Amino acid sequence: MTQTKPIFAPQISVPATYMRGGTSKGTFFNLFDLPERCQVAGKSRDNFLLRVIGSPDPYGKQIDGLGNGSSSTSKTVILSQSDKADHDVNYLFGQVNIAKPMIDWAGNCGNLTAAVGACAINMGLIDADKVANSAESGICEVHIWQENIGKTIIAHVPVYLDEQGKVQVQETGDFELDGVTFPAAEVKIEFIDPVDSSSDMFPTNNLVDDFDVSGCGLNTDSVKATFISAGIPTIFMKAEDLGFTGTELQGDINSDSELLAKLENIRAKGGVAMGLFKDVSEAQTSQHIPKIAWVASAQSYSASSGKAVDANDIDLVVRAMSMGQLHHAMMGTAAVAIAAAATTQGTLVNQAAGAGELTEVRFGHPSGTLLVGGKTEQVDGRWQAKKVSMSRSARRIMVGEVFVPADAF
Repeated sequence: MTQTKPIFAPQISVPATYMRGGTSKGTFFNLFDLPERCQVAGKSRDNFLLRVIGSPDPYGKQIDGLGNGSSSTSKTVILSQSDKADHDVNYLFGQVNIAKPMIDWAGNCGNLTAAVGACAINMGLIDADKVANSAESGICEVHIWQENIGKTIIAHVPVYLDEQGKVQVQETGDFELDGVTFPAAEVKIEFIDPVDSSSDMFPTNNLVDDFDVSGCGLNTDSVKATFISAGIPTIFMKAEDLGFTGTELQGDINSDSELLAKLENIRAKGGVAMGLFKDVSEAQTSQHIPKIAWVASAQSYSASSGKAVDANDIDLVVRAMSMGQLHHAMMGTAAVAIAAAATTQGTLVNQAAGAGELTEVRFGHPSGTLLVGGKTEQVDGRWQAKKVSMSRSARRIMVGEVFVPADAF
């Protein structure tokens, strides 16, 4: 019997782990589980990951993939054992565009960072002796090399001994994170030296700038802004200057196409002001950075869950945009920027938090509140963030294989 070549492409399967980290979800891969041509940067890797997530999707739902139409879940992670001294695992993050055939590799995902240590342990990427020796303290300190930004992150992953005497990652617990429905085990994260020692945390060399927003549809051609590169490049403005209160929820912003276009124009201009773009048109190919956010003094409001947030329990309110939409909680990398700016006297974030010398702040976001800490100092006339810390949680949702048509990449 003569065999005929099938006229369709079969599917291939690749081991994958689907995890929640902080208020995000993503699909995690061991680098060497990927098809060989996808183990290096390039079109094959991008096309493979786009198909996994279900992008580009003109319907905006990513029905044919593991994304679900939200910037918080349209994410991929590639892990590998690290060959860098004093590091355990390499962490590469890709922010997958929902509607366009594009993956942004320019920045980190702070929320998924919380899942990296746990995932690496479960994948067997962390030295077995190190994991075994962590049983006594109950914490495995995973040193992460964040490849997108070239920075060190330390994840304090809770562990326990199971009935067979094997060390396991503790995923359940009583730590509550606003923006996540169920409690889980707390994972403490430290971002070490999130700003290059050779660069200034404030790229304009100012704590506050007069930011030209002419042509952006505001009632003024200039607003005050703090431009900061810590965690992720971020533009902070006063809520009132944008016509906001600082207590907005997603429904107040994301359903208004005219307002979203206005905010995107401001973001593009901010990217030029920070030296990230030569021209505003370049913002179209870099939707992950910079972020834009607005701040206001502490005030009471109802979170998206209906939970009451009392002004007496927070230091300020912050809202931030992610991939063209108001984030449902707060991006982890933007939380790093908030911590660094709040603990630097004179920034708009510091002023909104009451000014003065601060070592930590609790800010209100659309889903509730978050406590972040930071330490900043001036070195040779340049502001530097030495360390930023926060607590998140993470949990495996699925471990198995993801299927992708063989002709997709």
